[in-house]
Order: sequence, then C-alpha cells, then structure tokens
Amino acid sequence: MSVEYFEYKGILIPSVAFSEASVRFAENHFPVLDDDVFNVTYPKSGTVWMLEILSLIRNYGDPTWNREVPNWKRVPWYESIGFREKAENYSPPRMFTSHLPRQLFAKSFFSTKAKVIYTIRNPKDVLVSMYHYASIANYLNTPSNFEELLGDFLAGRVPFGSWFDHVQGWMEMKDRSKFFFITYDELLEDLHGSVVRICEFLGKKLDEDAIDRVVKNSSFEAMKNNDMCNYSKVSEKVMDMTKGQFLRKGTSGDWKNHFTVAQSERFDRVYKERMKGIKITWDEIDSKC
Repeated sequence: MSVEYFEYKGILIPSVAFSEASVRFAENHFPVLDDDVFNVTYPKSGTVWMLEILSLIRNYGDPTWNREVPNWKRVPWYESIGFREKAENYSPPRMFTSHLPRQLFAKSFFSTKAKVIYTIRNPKDVLVSMYHYASIANYLNTPSNFEELLGDFLAGRVPFGSWFDHVQGWMEMKDRSKFFFITYDELLEDLHGSVVRICEFLGKKLDEDAIDRVVKNSSFEAMKNNDMCNYSKVSEKVMDMTKGQFLRKGTSGDWKNHFTVAQSERFDRVYKERMKGIKITWDEIDSKC
C-alpha cells in the first residue's frame, strides 16, 4: 500500500480512511444533534479504550455489542470516507469518534448540547506509541529512527498535526459543561472511578454491577482478546500484524525505555514553551517545568 497524506488547512491527514471532501463535510455540513457524544483524541492517546468504555456504558456493561460489531462501526469516525452516506441511518443516541483538532471540528457542534469526551495522554508516551504503530500501519510513513520521529512530532509534521496545538485548542473548552477531559493515567490508575465520572457526565445511571461489567470488559486484556477492537480483522494491506500488535502494552511511562536523556530534555523544553497556561499533571514533565 502506498503511503499517502493530504493537507487540509495546514493539517496532515492520512488518506487511507479520510479525504478532503470527507473532512470538509465533517467540518462544515455534518448536522450534530443535541444528544450526540463525541470521543475525541489526538492519535495514540486512548482512542480505542474510550470507544470501548462508551460502547459498554451505552449497554449497561453488556459486552455483546462490543464482541459482535467492529468498533469503527459502533462509534464511527465521523470525518471518515463514506460516513456521509451512512450518517442518516445511524439512529440516536449517536456516538462518534474523531481525531480532528478543535478548529476543524463540526461547526454545528458549538451551537448544540452535544458532548465531547477528550482523552489526553502523556505526549512522550504518545510519541512512543506512534513509533511502534508506524511499523505495522502500512499507510503511515515509517521513520528511519526514533530521533527522526521526535523531530517531526515536535514540529507537528505528523498525522492530525501538532499535539500541542490539538491539546491547547480543545482544552480551551475545559470549563464548559458539555466538555469532559480525562487523562490516560487516570484511566489506568482508577478505571472504576473514571467510569463513574464518565457516566455522571453523560447522565447515564448504572448500578454497581453494571459499572463492574464496564470495567471488566474494557480492561486491556479484554480488549486485546476481542477481535472487534484489536484490529486483527483489518486487511494486512492496512496493518501488518506480523510486525507487531495494535494493542501493544497499555501502560504509562514506556517513554523512559526509548528517550535518551538529551531527547527527554529537548522535549521538556518544547513542552514548557508550548504549554504555558495549561496545567495537566505529567509527573515526568511537570517536575522540570
């Protein structure tokens, strides 16, 4: 498969699942409804994890839907190719996934009561996940080494643009009632408590048994063994699973096994400059900034 990207308003987007026309429709013409829920992330930040959690919450912890329907059909990327034709058949309450930065998000969203759940991950771990994912994703450029990807990441020359711009843009909404943000670390440290908070945000009342089922069926092991979310059913032209796994570790802090001291210090300098005014707790970075 050839590696192809297109640029939309300065943002690099892979053409394997998206097109300029599909993104333009998502931005300018997609009709958002008041009860829509959007799972928004920067790539490699817990997208599939939150997608599984939302699918399970919708069904009170019953994993049947999660085990029988591919995740991209349960909570589809609304900016993807072909979604426009499917959208009118998607009955409410609707849930969507998106990697779009705030400035490209559906204009109609901002005048509705629709909600966004934004999951944020330590950018150093995002970068490491990107590095490994590029080795199995045939539609992405494979960096010659980690140093090359580090430079591209810090410059925003990666799919869906700068991590710093993406997070800054969405975090401008942090005080609005329709916006909920959570970190990957919070999900790891207290998945049960995180599910409770997400349910409260969505106005979804689950009893303790249902919450326990959500937690159980959205664990890393449960997802890794679920063909409907581990991408094992995806064409080998898109992903070559002989080179690695889509769900690799599901941990935090793996960046320490990849960054040199110099690379980490370089990253911290850029982080400190670009993230002024935004406080997100990453112990490894905040201790220096």
